[in-house]
Amino acid sequence: MQWRVNFTNPLLYLFVLLQMHLYTGLFITAHDAMHGTVAPNKYINNAVGFICTALYASFWYPKLYTKHHQHHNHVHTDGDPDYHNGGFFSWYTRFIRNYLSIWQIVVMAALFNIFKIWVPQPNLILFWVVPSLMSTLQLFYFGTYLPHKGEHDNKHQSRSLKRNHFLAFFSCYFFGYHYEHHDAPWVPWWKLWATPQPPEGRAE
Repeated sequence: MQWRVNFTNPLLYLFVLLQMHLYTGLFITAHDAMHGTVAPNKYINNAVGFICTALYASFWYPKLYTKHHQHHNHVHTDGDPDYHNGGFFSWYTRFIRNYLSIWQIVVMAALFNIFKIWVPQPNLILFWVVPSLMSTLQLFYFGTYLPHKGEHDNKHQSRSLKRNHFLAFFSCYFFGYHYEHHDAPWVPWWKLWATPQPPEGRAE
């Protein structure tokens, strides 16, 4: 965070992308906590979930836990908080509004101004604000929009990307294998690549 910003240095853009990927991983860890797969001890598992959601964007873990399980229980219906029968931008806007609260914005704004005491503002923007916003797009596109858009002919109302473990990891920690996740939500992200492939026609 003290690195001298130089827009002609290609490492700057690599660092931004790396931060984005790590931010996405932070939320994926919180997601796994919602399914109880981070630790066998419930209190440790939930503590990790609380910490990861707070660090990600001052989210309140119990609220996310409730909404995420509503998604699994009512996928692709009016009771699904993650589903929207619309295009990418309207769906993304609804997705963000559904999870973001005013108090989160206040907390993040306060933290930004506190961190400016020690960290140059350009660094905060490039290596904190921008990667965190980009990661919301990454999570939404690969973890919600692509898997659930359109109609589906399976019990999980979802689809998976074609198997390519390299791309699956770097796109969204294997959550492009989304039918597999809904079929076995107890499998942590780092084991999703090893789950059986979905029935023919479930991958695209």
